[in-house]
Amino acid sequence: MTQAVKTPLTPYQWKLFAFLSVACLFEGYDFFALAQILPNLRANFGLSEGAGGLLVAVINVGTIIAYLLIRQTDRWGRRRMLMITIAGYTLMSLLTGLAWDVWSFGTFQMVARIFLIAEWAITMVYAAEEFPADRRGMVIGVIQAMNSVGAVACAGIVPLLLKTELGWRMVYFIGVIPLIFIMIWRRGLKETRRFEEQGVAAAARETSFFAVWHTPARRRIVQMGIIWTLTYLCTQSAVTFWKEFAIAERGMTDGDVGLAITIGAVGSMPLIFMAGKLLDVVGRRIGATIIFLACSGSVVAMYTLETWASLTAMIVLGIFGVSAVLPVLNTYNTELFPTRVRSDAFAWSNNIIGRVGYVLAPLAVGTMAQTWGWGPSVSLTAIGPLIALGLIWLWLPETKGRELEEIAGA
Repeated sequence: MTQAVKTPLTPYQWKLFAFLSVACLFEGYDFFALAQILPNLRANFGLSEGAGGLLVAVINVGTIIAYLLIRQTDRWGRRRMLMITIAGYTLMSLLTGLAWDVWSFGTFQMVARIFLIAEWAITMVYAAEEFPADRRGMVIGVIQAMNSVGAVACAGIVPLLLKTELGWRMVYFIGVIPLIFIMIWRRGLKETRRFEEQGVAAAARETSFFAVWHTPARRRIVQMGIIWTLTYLCTQSAVTFWKEFAIAERGMTDGDVGLAITIGAVGSMPLIFMAGKLLDVVGRRIGATIIFLACSGSVVAMYTLETWASLTAMIVLGIFGVSAVLPVLNTYNTELFPTRVRSDAFAWSNNIIGRVGYVLAPLAVGTMAQTWGWGPSVSLTAIGPLIALGLIWLWLPETKGRELEEIAGA
């Protein structure tokens, strides 16, 4: 039995692949940057720990508001909206570095998140619409994995940038430079073929906030929204609170934690890049089973094991798990909806419904930890991906190797 030959990518598709990968890198950089500079930021602006947490929560609201930009992609086009979001994020990054108080910093960063998350969603739509069905999972997986590359790069350079005269501000000034090159590189970017085939009808389409709920896509929106919410309940807490757990409940030092997370981030990278390929080889459902079980199991282990060595090993698997669930859900979230409502439906399921879990999970875990401790509180969230996996098997079809037009009717 001969193995099927994968559809070769055209020169333009390779260029598009590189462009979308670099664009997605900045999501990881920006999100990790805030976590790393928060102590310095609190000292600069005179904030308490509670005020710092509230600042992060307010900034994260931008991930929900991003819906307003993403939904316009079905009317104004993928290319135009991607350019708007890249330009908007570049400007907000520059203004963040110039922030004069905590209010201006919070405002600029919240708006930056709006543009950033919209940019991320549009790159996923681009990837789904412009690449062959038998390579779609791989492409989406690699593009999403660039998020982790951005996080690792940020982890490496931020400590150096904090030592400069400009301190945390330099983190955002440096982040603007690559974005300027992307703005120049965009000139060869084309509109997706599937969007162009809709012609003038796309621009004249009804843009009511609830228009998509009057289409057959509403059932899938609810299903994907629930799956996203359950997944975010775990993934948004797993890495965020591990340092708190390691220091308070395992007696580690800052150096111990820093080394463990560095090993985890670097060690998980090859696995993260393989996640999308896994979906194309074994299928979405089997791939989801492997990844979601790894996510839940590693999170429990990360918050229950005792020794530094065993916890570090689980950090490698944990970072892989919480990162690799995203290619699974991004692939489904772009494949299951027809072109005419793909961006709007994506935004509803992820940004409006799914991000409820994203915003509320850290607050719930922090509250529970005051009574139960970090270990039991975060371990409890591991049930979320397990339920989500069950719903994937119950609700979602196998989409491996199928064209988008065929999947949308499934």
